[in-house]
Amino acid sequence: MSPRGQSFGSCGNDSGRKPVPENVGPPEIRGSHNMPRDGSPRVLICRLSAIGDCMLTVPVLCALRRHFPGAMLGWIVQPQGAALLRDHECLDALIEVPRRWLQSATSIARVRRTLRSMEFDVAIDAQSLAKSAVAAWISGSPRRIGFARPLGREGSHWLHHVNIDSKHAHIVRKQLDLLEPLGIVDPIVEFRMPAFAEERERMRNWLDSAVGPTFLTVNPGATWHSKQWPPARFADVARHMGRRHGLPTVIVWGGPSERILAEFVQSKAHGHAIVAPSTDLRELASLLRMSRLVIASDTGPLHIAAAVGATCVGLHGTTRAEVSRAYGPDHAAIQAYYQATSRRAHRTAPNDAMRAISAERVMETCDILLSSRSARAA
Repeated sequence: MSPRGQSFGSCGNDSGRKPVPENVGPPEIRGSHNMPRDGSPRVLICRLSAIGDCMLTVPVLCALRRHFPGAMLGWIVQPQGAALLRDHECLDALIEVPRRWLQSATSIARVRRTLRSMEFDVAIDAQSLAKSAVAAWISGSPRRIGFARPLGREGSHWLHHVNIDSKHAHIVRKQLDLLEPLGIVDPIVEFRMPAFAEERERMRNWLDSAVGPTFLTVNPGATWHSKQWPPARFADVARHMGRRHGLPTVIVWGGPSERILAEFVQSKAHGHAIVAPSTDLRELASLLRMSRLVIASDTGPLHIAAAVGATCVGLHGTTRAEVSRAYGPDHAAIQAYYQATSRRAHRTAPNDAMRAISAERVMETCDILLSSRSARAA
């Protein structure tokens, strides 16, 4: 294991995929966090959830490492995000906390002791919600940087020393603006995700027996109904890709309800799609990394895929594509129109804007991406 990316305890699991291993008892302080001080800062990144948002925050970690090679970089995160960040080459300390850590005085005290023992100089509150702002505050960091309102919510701005009002559209660029007070301006965007070698081998073995070396991946599930694209249209796309390009489709899923969706897509794809086995997040990332294309709504798997270097087609409805599309020049974002809702209504809003995206438009986009990749490879 790399000396970076050591974990400081694990409590609980909120994943719909395979459980994240749980360690009981107080966090164990180990790793390279006691490195000699040489003038480089000790920086804490506060982004506790969700999976996709954690992936969109990884460029902050990479920019800090590139600008401060000798810095001690820590990240406080919930179990799902921790699974993907563990072993990251830029990370020294991974502080894993349970989802509801703020509801327990004992848990708060434990997290506070852990964070204060690391003597952070700066806390970057990339999430800028109450829970992340409290984490930055109890760390004891003398310099806490987060977002100004309205991006900073739930009163988080009151716990920051510096509040940034970013003018960028995309959340990746917005978060990188948090580094300007540290002298990091307009850095290059990198993800540098771990190789997940063991997980890649397991998924490669399954692919060799079930699919073959070349395939595309779809994720028909969505955390919110408002992000749900009709499952039958995923099947339409799978049939098209199989008939036109000879590409089988692998259907990924997380949790029982998404397994039902995946089986429905497979049943309507007429032999051109297969349901993936149950995966943990690192296995999922490995599978996505090997895909020719990944098609998903604005969910965790879309941003995992982009972070590990897959070419993505993102489908957007109640989220603005210019804000949260898969980041990078090789991806496509499809949005028929933006369905404006309040933040509270996002989860329960109808999926009208998603239904307005036709299967034909997705097929055409996939055709263009595949042809452009083939032209570059020639």
